[in-house]
Amino acid sequence: MLTLNNHPSGRHFLQIPGPTNVPDRVLRAIDQPTIDHRGPVFGALGLAVLGGIKQVFQTQSPVVIFPSSGTGAWEAALVNTLSPGDRVLMVETGHFASLWRKLAGRLGLEVDFLEGDWRHPVDAAAIGARLAQDAGRAIKAVCVVHNETSTGVTSDIAAVRRAIDGAGHPALLMVDTISSLGSIDYRHDEWGVDVTVAGSQKGLMLPPGLAFNAVSAKALAAADGARLPRSYWDWREMLAANERGYFPYTPSTNLLYGLHEALAMLQEEGLPQVYARHSRHGHATRLAVEGWGLELLSLDPAAHSPALTAVVMPAGHSADAFRKVVLDRFDMSLGQGLGKLADRVFRIGHLGHFNDLTLCGTLAGVEMGLAAAGVPHRPGGVRAAMEFLKG
Repeated sequence: MLTLNNHPSGRHFLQIPGPTNVPDRVLRAIDQPTIDHRGPVFGALGLAVLGGIKQVFQTQSPVVIFPSSGTGAWEAALVNTLSPGDRVLMVETGHFASLWRKLAGRLGLEVDFLEGDWRHPVDAAAIGARLAQDAGRAIKAVCVVHNETSTGVTSDIAAVRRAIDGAGHPALLMVDTISSLGSIDYRHDEWGVDVTVAGSQKGLMLPPGLAFNAVSAKALAAADGARLPRSYWDWREMLAANERGYFPYTPSTNLLYGLHEALAMLQEEGLPQVYARHSRHGHATRLAVEGWGLELLSLDPAAHSPALTAVVMPAGHSADAFRKVVLDRFDMSLGQGLGKLADRVFRIGHLGHFNDLTLCGTLAGVEMGLAAAGVPHRPGGVRAAMEFLKG
């Protein structure tokens, strides 16, 4: 038999940018007997989570919940609103924006891709300029990533909406919030987003397995004429069943128990306090990186992510070799570099179920790991973070 938990004494530090640490309260909620997903008790659960999740998206619009990873939510956003050959405008902010582009191409969509350097946020002005050139209104959707998990860069979605409106363009706005929902302030309605994509395994503090689409009235209207094939991902059947708290096929019952508890935890803390906590931990982490004399991948201070920090390794040193030392010596997992950043950066996740002492332990593990792996650095990064946190 495979040994699934061979960690030494103490809790493993899972400090990747997701999946994140699942709170004991959520684990206990998931660890309930499975019930009849057609029965009245489940209907009450379904109505509770479908209503509660709207508060996290800050929307009055419907939110569809799929048994899926975030990739499924990407696909659902596209197939419910678009037709074969439609053109979409996407922006290269990192690995996950590039994967969404690849998925769109596989679905038979034409993609205009605004290239980026993986170190800066979405350029709203470039989006507006490209839309202004689209006299024939061939572009049907603009797709952007709010918080790029591979780079630690957060983009200004309100600015993107202003750029679309400034160009007088009717394109739908679709936003990936897989690593920002529940960790960074996000406003589906206020920012005029048409489809917001999310997943369960990051700021929502759940295991992987649930995916979300928050859907505007404009997106629902587009779904009536969309001709891309859809069955599993069809919003219409989901929304019809959701009216009574049910789903058209077997849902992830026990993960929905967990979602109910996670939503309760977020509301008890208060969403403004949740966002402030993440912002504070992001700032403390960047102070530590500065103290070590290392380089942040994110170059725009206004776009530094509150959810994770990507750190560039000094020339001639392997990020993966460093991460292995940290795992072997200190039982802590750090995020790897993805795509063209492979072996060049490591990522510190500081999102989800996380507090000051967890961050101090995480940063101590990084600082000890830098020394153990022979990575050039200055000592004192942890001290800099602690001085900020205690204030």
